[in-house]
Amino acid sequence: QVQLVESGGGLVQAGDSLRISCAASGDRFSMYVMGWFRQAPDKDREVVAGINWSGDYTYYTDSVKGRFTISRDNAKNTVYLQMNSLKPDDTAVYYCAAALRWRVDGLQISDFGSWGQGTQVTVSA
Repeated sequence: QVQLVESGGGLVQAGDSLRISCAASGDRFSMYVMGWFRQAPDKDREVVAGINWSGDYTYYTDSVKGRFTISRDNAKNTVYLQMNSLKPDDTAVYYCAAALRWRVDGLQISDFGSWGQGTQVTVSA
């Protein structure tokens, strides 16, 4: 299995940008599909973005398309989420996770077996 540690969260204002990172250790990072998820208070955890093993394919939930960009650096065992034009609705704990399966029709939380501890992102109005 792979161990994941998120970093880079914080408090920003609406319209600002923020990049969060997820460092992996343990198993071979390049064999994993990576995803970013988020969970706001009193809401279910939701998919934000995903990236396949090589970075050739990405997936975004509709609410972040055009604003967020997921990327990975397999040499550094790290996946990133660049978040631009942040909105108060983006406030949540953001988690990265790893899976062995890439779905062409989107990500399923149940596919992801390894999770980080999360990093808080708070966007003030």
